[in-house]
Amino acid sequence: MTIEAHAPGRVVLIGDHTDHAGGVSLTMAIDLGTTVTGERAGDGHRLTSDDADVDTDRFVEAVAHEVAAVRPGRGPGGFAGRISTTVPVGAGLSSSAALELSLALAFGFEGTPLALARLGQRAEHRAVGVPSGLLDQLTSACGVEGHALLLDLSDDSVVPVAMPEGLDVVVVHSGQGRTLAGSAYAERRSECERAAELVGPLPHATADDIAAITDPVLQRRARHVATECERVRDAAEALRAEDGAALGRLMLAGHASLRDDFEVSTDALDTTVSRLMAVPGVLGARLTGAGFGGCVVAVCERGALPRPAEITGRGWLVQPAGGAGVREPG
Repeated sequence: MTIEAHAPGRVVLIGDHTDHAGGVSLTMAIDLGTTVTGERAGDGHRLTSDDADVDTDRFVEAVAHEVAAVRPGRGPGGFAGRISTTVPVGAGLSSSAALELSLALAFGFEGTPLALARLGQRAEHRAVGVPSGLLDQLTSACGVEGHALLLDLSDDSVVPVAMPEGLDVVVVHSGQGRTLAGSAYAERRSECERAAELVGPLPHATADDIAAITDPVLQRRARHVATECERVRDAAEALRAEDGAALGRLMLAGHASLRDDFEVSTDALDTTVSRLMAVPGVLGARLTGAGFGGCVVAVCERGALPRPAEITGRGWLVQPAGGAGVREPG
């Protein structure tokens, strides 16, 4: 029996580097994703990839291990098939999470979207060795067509928020590739943890709490998390009010915080934001994902940027998509 398992990539509209601190984020599953097609048979995993840029072996091994752990006595079984993806690798659109979740479903995982997301996160840690948060996998597992997702990573809850029909979401690659394993992601997370030891959970830190942190680096990291969580909540309200201009202003403020307080932007990302904001009808733009390269996301008036690739040579007009799932083709 042929199985087809699919998981979408994701874009963060606002709320990066808040998830590992137990904060909130406004994300969206997108209509770029990864599909695993094949048959469950035998004991080994034999998968080919349509994309030579995708390093699949370590993810296959890691996901197989995690699926076996939640299927005691049965294991994940074998699987033979192929992997295809439309998520650009190294762009910060969660190609790894889409791969992890689609593999888990193909290998026979059964459970809730939250359990699937947590399995993908464990597989990511095993495969890459980076202590990433749950944001990517939770968005991919829980996507709702036509909606953004308000994630609260203090309890892993998900609230869908309808996307206004008059807004387009555009993703543009900065031209600078990115991988978490080669970045300062783990260092930033450690700095947030050290700041939290001083003032408590950063999403709830007050301005006075942050001012009391004497280390200037830890103070900046804490300020980003606290203020970004405020912006996320305001952005969700802006979506509910169909106020694209307010959402755009919040996104620009979030980019400035990621650039100045969290120090994860780059010249390429800053330049891409500036080029997007020079286009009439673009309401706001910011780096999306962990930073250190990758993509910028922008919200625009409908039809303002029909060919986003013209900005840097690589760009996509994306739609809010549903979450990961499995089906029998045909």
